[in-house]
Amino acid sequence: MSQDIPEELQRYVRQMRYTPLGIEGQLQLAQSRVLICGCGALGSVLANTLARAGIGFLRIVDRDFLEWNNLQRQVLYTEHDVKAGLPKAIAAKDHLHQINSEIEIEAVVANVSAENIGELIDSVDCIVDGTDNFETRFLLNDAAIKHNIPWVYGGCIGSEGQTMTILPGETPCLHCLMHGGPPPPGTTPTCDSAGILSPIINVIASLQALEVIKIVSGNRDRISRALQIFDLWDNQIRQVKLTQLKEAGECPTCHSHQFDWLSGKHGSQSAILCGRNAVQLSFSGESKINLEHLREKLSGLGTIDSNPFLLRAVIDEFEITVFADGRAIIKGTEDEVVARNLYAKYIGN
Repeated sequence: MSQDIPEELQRYVRQMRYTPLGIEGQLQLAQSRVLICGCGALGSVLANTLARAGIGFLRIVDRDFLEWNNLQRQVLYTEHDVKAGLPKAIAAKDHLHQINSEIEIEAVVANVSAENIGELIDSVDCIVDGTDNFETRFLLNDAAIKHNIPWVYGGCIGSEGQTMTILPGETPCLHCLMHGGPPPPGTTPTCDSAGILSPIINVIASLQALEVIKIVSGNRDRISRALQIFDLWDNQIRQVKLTQLKEAGECPTCHSHQFDWLSGKHGSQSAILCGRNAVQLSFSGESKINLEHLREKLSGLGTIDSNPFLLRAVIDEFEITVFADGRAIIKGTEDEVVARNLYAKYIGN
């Protein structure tokens, strides 16, 4: 077979030997455009797998920077990346270009919000979930249903993970599954309280990646139409059929076309970060910050480090990381009021 295919596809020859994909499917992968939303644990496995598979264009968006405890489960990154203080999206792009220089990779360091989701999903064929919170997932669900873009949900905690593929108009959506909306803050376990084992990340992200490959290669009829749940510690695998959810016709998103997360009616501009003792603050509209000027402003107040993407200041018991788009992660508190007061004091209103 390798003698019959173009040189640029030779690297995928073992993949193309799988008959249901074949050369035609591989060519479709090369023409496809995928948004990876979040590039932490799930997202780094997704980005690695999809880049190696030959997805032609990957847009990777992540709001966060790397820390030491990420290395236990976030497979794209190295100790050098942590020491360099790089945003995850930038480090991911650097590594993926070394893995596959023939595909296009766009790194976006930003918080996914109702304000920028339209730009992020522009021209993509599929969205895949690498996030760590349900607010963002419900926003993705709204955008996907409204714009008829397939997306793949995934989530993990402890040794358990689950995934579900959504084809707008064909399958139930995330709101069908969670009719009451996202669970209230503090009511579900986090990776800080329950921990997380890296093998479940690899299992769920691999399933998500294969669902993406099925969709963009023209094999939508082969996607899973169930909620798949795995608990690796207790050796349990379940598949929950979702047909009745779609038939019930009660979902405000898919049936009534109410896009409350997309319109900004629901959602917040601050978030307590999982397992971080930290609050992220983001702001509406244009909030560009000159990091060099900010470094000069804060010099003498604490330990200051910066690179072209972010500035980190350790002042008293707090660590303040400011991104060029004005977002900040305030570490050392889970109190939004304290975080906003620190931002106003050191960064400005």
